[in-house]
Amino acid sequence: MIDSLTLAQIELFERDGFLVVEEGLVPERALGLLRERYVPLFDGEYETGIRPDEVNWVPGRDPEDRTRQLCNAWKSDPVVAAQVLSERTGRLAALLAGYSGVRILQDNVLWKPPGTKAIGFHQDSSYADYLVPSEMITCWISLHETQADAGPIEFVRGSHTWPKSPPARSEFHAPDDWLAGPRAAAPEGLELDTVPVVVKPGGGSFHHGLTWHGSAPNFSGAVARMALVSHFIPVETRFHETNVDVTYSRYRRRGDLSLDESFFPVVWTESGYRTPWLAALPVLD
Repeated sequence: MIDSLTLAQIELFERDGFLVVEEGLVPERALGLLRERYVPLFDGEYETGIRPDEVNWVPGRDPEDRTRQLCNAWKSDPVVAAQVLSERTGRLAALLAGYSGVRILQDNVLWKPPGTKAIGFHQDSSYADYLVPSEMITCWISLHETQADAGPIEFVRGSHTWPKSPPARSEFHAPDDWLAGPRAAAPEGLELDTVPVVVKPGGGSFHHGLTWHGSAPNFSGAVARMALVSHFIPVETRFHETNVDVTYSRYRRRGDLSLDESFFPVVWTESGYRTPWLAALPVLD
């Protein structure tokens, strides 16, 4: 298991806007447990009885060629929660971002069978203007060995230094031109340097909130890719006074801009504090 990062890895993250970790982000025993949760979750079977905040694919409702996605499935499944709220992952993310602590904003459960279409390239922080500061760092973990033609996450190297662009919500799921966003945002004359994340099971990546990323269609014909994503925000993050999000601002208390740890738990801090109820989650190590 990966428990620390080298100075060279931190410098790569700062230079490129992402860091690829080939293996060791998920305990070996946990990989099978996590894969087993995908079918019931996408069939609408939630162990806690609580629906994820976003269900972006339902069998029989949505086309089979769409990437399946759930947001905040940690609220629905304790095994998923144990991984996306991992103290180890939070510590590594905080180290890369220079944060004194992190809390979860959102998870993604992603399932990309052969033939599924692209996810449009975007900047995560573009969707966070309802928060102060409106920034994050993201950990993407593959539950399978990835290959470049199976639609793994891809990054545009160095794009974290570009300005923040408005969110392109209508071009997120199954766009024909998944690179339209960064192509329009790139400095004039700059050719996009895209890097697919090819890793072993349990490997993955971390990326800056401004790094352009997405995924091409799964052209492999045989590989069904499952991934788990944790979007971490600085521990001191608060709600914006006036900007709201259609889904996540429902967790804002009237007259209080702080983030409730019932919905945005603290995953790791330098002081050692971690939201107490996280201790009851399953142990995957």
